[in-house]
Amino acid sequence: MSEVTRSILRETFGYAQFRGQQQAIVDHVAEGGDALVLMPTGGGKSLCYQIPAIARQNAGQGVTVVVSPLIALMHDQVGALLEAGVDAAYLNSTLDWAATQDLERRLARAEVTLVYAAPERVVTPRFLELLDGLAARGKLALFAIDEAHCVSQWGHDFRPEYRQLTLLHERYPGVPRIALTATADALTRADIVERLQLEEACQFVSSFDRPNIRYAIAEKKEPMAQLLRFIEGEHAGEAGVVYCQSRKRVEEVAASLQGAGVNALPYHAGLDVAVRQKHQDRFLREDGIVVVATIAFGMGIDKPDVRFVAHLDMPKNIEGYYQETGRAGRDGEAADAWMAYGLQDVVNQRRMIDESPADEEFKQVMRGKLDALLALAEATDCRRVRLLRYFGEASSACGNCDNCLSPPEVWDATDAARKLLSTVYRVQQQSGIGFGAGHIMDILRGKVTEKVKQFQHEKVSTFGIGAELSEAQLRSVLRQLVATGAIAVNAERFNTLQLTDGSRAVLKGEVPVRLRESASAPAGRKPRTSKPRSERVAPAAAPLDAPGQALFAALKSWRAEVAKTHNLPAYVIFHDATLAAIAQRAPHTLDDLQGISGMGATKLEKYGEDVLRVCQQG
Repeated sequence: MSEVTRSILRETFGYAQFRGQQQAIVDHVAEGGDALVLMPTGGGKSLCYQIPAIARQNAGQGVTVVVSPLIALMHDQVGALLEAGVDAAYLNSTLDWAATQDLERRLARAEVTLVYAAPERVVTPRFLELLDGLAARGKLALFAIDEAHCVSQWGHDFRPEYRQLTLLHERYPGVPRIALTATADALTRADIVERLQLEEACQFVSSFDRPNIRYAIAEKKEPMAQLLRFIEGEHAGEAGVVYCQSRKRVEEVAASLQGAGVNALPYHAGLDVAVRQKHQDRFLREDGIVVVATIAFGMGIDKPDVRFVAHLDMPKNIEGYYQETGRAGRDGEAADAWMAYGLQDVVNQRRMIDESPADEEFKQVMRGKLDALLALAEATDCRRVRLLRYFGEASSACGNCDNCLSPPEVWDATDAARKLLSTVYRVQQQSGIGFGAGHIMDILRGKVTEKVKQFQHEKVSTFGIGAELSEAQLRSVLRQLVATGAIAVNAERFNTLQLTDGSRAVLKGEVPVRLRESASAPAGRKPRTSKPRSERVAPAAAPLDAPGQALFAALKSWRAEVAKTHNLPAYVIFHDATLAAIAQRAPHTLDDLQGISGMGATKLEKYGEDVLRVCQQG
């Protein structure tokens, strides 16, 4: 089977060899085995089911059904397969009735190699009747369940309809299944196995490391100004995604970026469907667009040249953070994952967990996930080491995150934490009511405000005992205490601070609190500089000379016209890496194009002469 699958890889997709565990996965599934595949974004998950689908169709085993959660993803993947000469189709609401009936007839005759459909459609009686007919004739080759973390309640993108996919194994026990995801910790992985009945499946877990992505996390001070400095200083004119927690925030941030000259578009579920689609299409098809979005945007977005992902609000957990940041740098070139976070982020996330209607077991798991994300944000050691450790992977310091490039100083905040908790306790004891963070910090720092005088809190025994602590330091301490549950924020009583059962250990000094000094660095301190982009981790590639750059630009211009004609993103026609390889080789004949990565037989036949013509003109 290995020779068959290698031939498909070479002839259909134009790649000389498999990467990482791809060949083992492809051969196992092509031979009829079940698999659970965990592979990072950009690692080549799609080929892990597309090549077995082609191999099994060629062997007369029929149709592969791909369960996919998003219409946009179906459209682009089917477009890419058709470009490569593979008979693929999608069955979704964008098809009219005549097109739907035509496709169903072709499916019934097993004339399609892969069909993409959403989980809601797959479990309908009409679709199952189609599958029954195929199964009865031995023409149901494979089930591929993409974005499989959606089946787990512990995952960051839980979709209840995925739970119904268990019927595929129950109804068609002889049909192999492959479930794929880029993001799953041990708990989510176990849930996927149980929910999809994949106990006997082979598990393939690739490294979660994305070495080309530089991780940086900053304390929120002036978030919009920080974001603008990041974009203008590092990524002017480049494609990126900015994530915000609310629709209102998305609109505000997009407007601010537009006002600063950034080509930014908003995207959230509250926008008109046509507007959302237009903005997504522009992002996929044009260069240099920045999308400001809620997490409604991004799953399955295959755009390879996203140069940065920024979070202006803290996500719920590390899985969400990893999945979203993974949309940067899919082409292997240098990219950035930047996040700003603050005390209010921690308070909001904690409140959402506490106020959710879920049972206590679920809330405890979600609190643990939030704690892990906050630990990543407050970390003083390598971000990547902590990120990978969360997914059970050991690593060493990366040299390509903010902490490695500019190691922060650390201070022991245990005494400050005890003073802060003591102040909360004594103020509540004296006044009988709770107070907010700002007032508690004023008391601790010895500031005589109108409110302090009104409640006579200058007489509290802890008044002024934290005069040496800055507000930034105390906010950093508060973030840690809120995140670990050592202090609670009562949203129903004006965000007042309250002690919890977890306060006792901190008050007794049994739990050390160590924080990064950089969060409270004096304004005059000169920041350490990070590596220039040219020195960051990136795939090795021979640089193009001036004629090569000119040819590369000409090829990109030609590709844009082709993509527009076909109504597809440009990277579906050819990736930048393929165009760069063509520009470097400067071919004169079709034989010269043979062996270029991404130039399969169908594309060579379809575009070879046009490419040569561009090269001759260039």
